[in-house]
Amino acid sequence: MNLSGLPPRKRTLLAIASFLLPLLLWCVVSYVPFIWHPKVQITEPGGVDYFQIGMLVDKAVFADESETLRQSGGQLPQGKPANPIYLPAPLDVAKAFYTAFKTAPDQKDGLWLHQSLWQSVQVIFWGFFISSLFGVPLGILCGTYPALARLSEPFIEFFRYLPAPAFGALAVAILGIYDGPKIAIIVIGTLFQQILIIANTARKLDHSLVEAAMTLGTKSVRLLTRVVIPGILPDLYRDQRILLGWAWTYLIVAELIGTSSGITWYITQQARYQHFANVYAAITLIGIIGFGTDWLLARLGKRLFPWDAHDKS
Repeated sequence: MNLSGLPPRKRTLLAIASFLLPLLLWCVVSYVPFIWHPKVQITEPGGVDYFQIGMLVDKAVFADESETLRQSGGQLPQGKPANPIYLPAPLDVAKAFYTAFKTAPDQKDGLWLHQSLWQSVQVIFWGFFISSLFGVPLGILCGTYPALARLSEPFIEFFRYLPAPAFGALAVAILGIYDGPKIAIIVIGTLFQQILIIANTARKLDHSLVEAAMTLGTKSVRLLTRVVIPGILPDLYRDQRILLGWAWTYLIVAELIGTSSGITWYITQQARYQHFANVYAAITLIGIIGFGTDWLLARLGKRLFPWDAHDKS
């Protein structure tokens, strides 16, 4: 059974619920005091000299200090249950999401969030573009010609298991410290997977179509351009959507190589200053861009390939 068996309204409600349920769980953990909340946020330091208003302390420490002051007759501290600083509440992240685009960077030479994001988008674009430039034709050729597949795919299978970040030092030595090695890591991380996935897609083409074309005298380049590529185009498009998501997963690792830049640098800097609401906002922004891009590509695919029976969700 697939999603096409559900009414459109129900599909929409389920899609909304898939986001609301995790958000509800996050709200419960953040706002219901008796669920987790291993810290105490100081509202009144009392007689504890090192307590400060807004400070987070462990419940055990707060209890020990309160008991000591109770026995000595000192002024008791006051506090409210709180979560650790690395788990801000949804409302704090929502505020940070808004203010991050309006707040100047802490460092004088730092970049704004939108500037960091634009750097990352460029790295993703060029990395995936170069990967597709080689991966798509090689994948189609391997899926169409068994001899070529037998010659190349064993090595590609071997290479795809090599972790792309392991080539970081080599990429820096060859391409410098700027965007070159970052793009190279995304290419390495997606190219070999791309060839194998597209080759497998090409093999799924109805072989009778190829045989009929060859019987009619269609050979070499015309066989690819008139039969194979048109026959797999909807599935090829869908493969590229999935592989683009893989490229995003390599972004954080890629941007740690050479000079720090992009959204990774922004996240690192915000974490250094313990602005974890900004960290969550930046991570959420990556998800929104990725999800939004895939949604737009999916809608575009329905217009480009209205005959595709596999894409009716």
